[in-house]
Amino acid sequence: MKKLLLFVLIVFSASQLWSQKDLKENRNFRIPLIGETAPSFTANTTTGVLNFPADYGRKWKILFSHPQDFTPVCTSEILELANLQSEFDKLGVKVVVVSADPLETHLQWVKAMEGLSYKGREMTKIKFPIVDDENLTVSKEYGMIHPETNSTKAVRGVFIISPKNIVEAIYFYPMNVGRNTDELMRMVTALQTTASASVQVMTPANWKSGNDLLIAVPPKVDPKNPEVTPEGYYNLAWFMWYKKAN
Repeated sequence: MKKLLLFVLIVFSASQLWSQKDLKENRNFRIPLIGETAPSFTANTTTGVLNFPADYGRKWKILFSHPQDFTPVCTSEILELANLQSEFDKLGVKVVVVSADPLETHLQWVKAMEGLSYKGREMTKIKFPIVDDENLTVSKEYGMIHPETNSTKAVRGVFIISPKNIVEAIYFYPMNVGRNTDELMRMVTALQTTASASVQVMTPANWKSGNDLLIAVPPKVDPKNPEVTPEGYYNLAWFMWYKKAN
């Protein structure tokens, strides 16, 4: 009898270990990496049904995820994004927010946020869609559920996606740290600037719109005057050349 009980206990313990292992593996969803095509999805949102990214054509896109509605950090981020809506429009950028709550809760959250005077600003209408991801479909497609976090909550991720629907930048933040919308705007501007330049350019650390740009290859010089730096360029070292912004 004791042997039977011992056998049952061993089997039960092994099954528990395997089930925990399976759970962890099932939560290990892959993140789309830089240079890969952004996963597509269709979902209900606060502004209607969205087919992402097809509905936005050749626009830049930002996918901004939240784990839950009515949370203070996420609310502050939504209000900051809403404050920048006209700036995103000028850049031709479409913002999409994903949250792991149902649509009805999203609508209540939006109504509550639109009634707030955040940082003393005027109340703002939230025009971008908030996606109903209650079933975590989008969160899984974008690798927003990480093995060591709560499996029912989407990790707070940001994906910047090009007009060709290619992932260009990725951020992930913990629950207790708010994201920086100024940095988000800076990143989009930098990506657009480097993508549209007539020569291959890069942005140095802390670059802001209007600052000089780095170049990957030194400019061509006049063979007759090799010591003369071409107009519009300068360097700090042979390996660090700049192109003047103006």
